[in-house]
Amino acid sequence: MTWGLLLITLLSGAAAGLLTSFALSRARAPAPVPTMPVAVSTGLLCALVAWRCVSGSLPSWWLPVPLLVTLFAVPLFVADIRHRRLPNVLTLPAYPAAGVALVIAGLTGPGMGLMLRALAAAVVFGGLHLMIHALSRRSLGGGDVKLAGVLGAVLGAVSCAALILGALVASLVTLLLTRARRWRDGVPHGPGLLLASWLVTVFPATAGEVGTGA
Repeated sequence: MTWGLLLITLLSGAAAGLLTSFALSRARAPAPVPTMPVAVSTGLLCALVAWRCVSGSLPSWWLPVPLLVTLFAVPLFVADIRHRRLPNVLTLPAYPAAGVALVIAGLTGPGMGLMLRALAAAVVFGGLHLMIHALSRRSLGGGDVKLAGVLGAVLGAVSCAALILGALVASLVTLLLTRARRWRDGVPHGPGLLLASWLVTVFPATAGEVGTGA
């Protein structure tokens, strides 16, 4: 049963990776990504998330959230690295999708507190990035601001500490990218936000017990 579930999750994740890759290539302002690497990476990471759940490392009610983060994070990570863009075709649908996943997690898990904390974190995290964008558009693009709101929600749902940890890890990744190569239009911050959010939602023990608000 366990291996069957993992296989289903892997194949479903790979199929979702194909769809998101197709969406990026057919967007109004295309940001094509390599289809097969994105599909395979998405499938494998989704299987890892499922394994964390079946092994007892993640509560079952939390499973929809890291799976959703994985489905959006992989193609957007690659798109921002390759094109320095986070297309609306994925960033905007992430809001209702995350809203549904967090409501399900809240209703089947800790309750209303998780949803309220996620909403507050989305406002705070998104607002902070909006302020930075207003002060220095070269430092943060509009796509980063749109992404920050939804990622703030999932980080806040984990815990208050996760929001701070996510911001620190994202800044560290951006700093490493600065040192890794020269960027013509500024260093992309999206990969740092996405990687930090994925790590914290899949391995929430590093930021406090998931859903507790601590």
